[in-house]
Amino acid sequence: MQDTDPTPESSQSDWTGWLRLAEVPGVGCVLGARLLAGFGSPAAIFAAPHADLAATCGAQLASAILAPPPPSTLALIERTRIWLATQGKHLLTLHHPAYPPLLREIYDPPLLLYAAGHVELLSAPMLAIVGSRNASRQGEANAQAFARAFSDAGLTIVSGLALGIDAAAHQAALCGSGSTVAVIGTGADIVYPARNHQLAHQIAETGCVVSEYPLGHPVLASNFPRRNRLISGMSRGVLVVEAAAQSGSLITARMAAEQGREVFAIPGSIHAPMSKGCHRLIREGAKLVESAADVLEELAPAVPAARGAGAEPAAELGGRLLAALGHEPVDGDTLALLSGLDAGALSAQLLTMELAGQLERLPGGLFQRVSR
Repeated sequence: MQDTDPTPESSQSDWTGWLRLAEVPGVGCVLGARLLAGFGSPAAIFAAPHADLAATCGAQLASAILAPPPPSTLALIERTRIWLATQGKHLLTLHHPAYPPLLREIYDPPLLLYAAGHVELLSAPMLAIVGSRNASRQGEANAQAFARAFSDAGLTIVSGLALGIDAAAHQAALCGSGSTVAVIGTGADIVYPARNHQLAHQIAETGCVVSEYPLGHPVLASNFPRRNRLISGMSRGVLVVEAAAQSGSLITARMAAEQGREVFAIPGSIHAPMSKGCHRLIREGAKLVESAADVLEELAPAVPAARGAGAEPAAELGGRLLAALGHEPVDGDTLALLSGLDAGALSAQLLTMELAGQLERLPGGLFQRVSR
């Protein structure tokens, strides 16, 4: 069942206890996990003597936990029940088998995750791609090319459904052989920003949209930095494509480092404001990335499939493109025809070779091989 957890006492309605616990003011992720570790389940927590609860969380909070749920919580339970009756909607508890395994390892994993889509993706190897909402055209092209390459290599791409880099990464991942997960900062029944409504629908159809916030939770600025810990927490690593000096993407990168995840950054022009954040990350120890292979090689020990999926095909594609390029400028359509590559694979490989200094992009959509 989509709304149960694997504990022995679980039943079809067991999620209501989890939701009730999560809605008690003062019971956050950390204390909630401590209570569950001590008592085993929400049902056991609500059945515990006041003195036993007070020993863990104090007398005042113990009283709040044991008090009858307020009308707002009862209304949320009913709203959630209706939402779960819709195809593809899931409520994953911290004990649920579909809960992202890496996310359980962080300091403050959510007690509940609202998920729309294919929850099996949450157990697959994931890589986060984040960056500026006000991305440059080159930044969006980079995000698309890298996301497509990683998707084809078997990784699920995680991002935050924001405009700019996030949206570009999600869209490209959907075009690859893998898929994508969007971690949002509102209730799972709200799409923000509205311009990404169609994209959110596509992700819910073939990927997964995830939120820790209850249904109906509005757009608040404070939601998004907190949301970022989930993006990094469920991923093997985080790639920052473009970021200004004060970008929220740097928060995600910092959280990734604190969680023991790999941090990658794409360098850019020293004159570009959107490169400042990436350059700062690289100075602080993030791995400089010039091609998708740079990331796949780092992740290979933890994600064995990435080695086989990414290494040899990339070399083969590079050889085919170099042969197709010759030594005269060639347009993209001609390269696609000569190489036999589709648009997504061609774009990804052209970017990889451009960053490696093997070709240069000329005005008019032309490409030329660089002689060494």
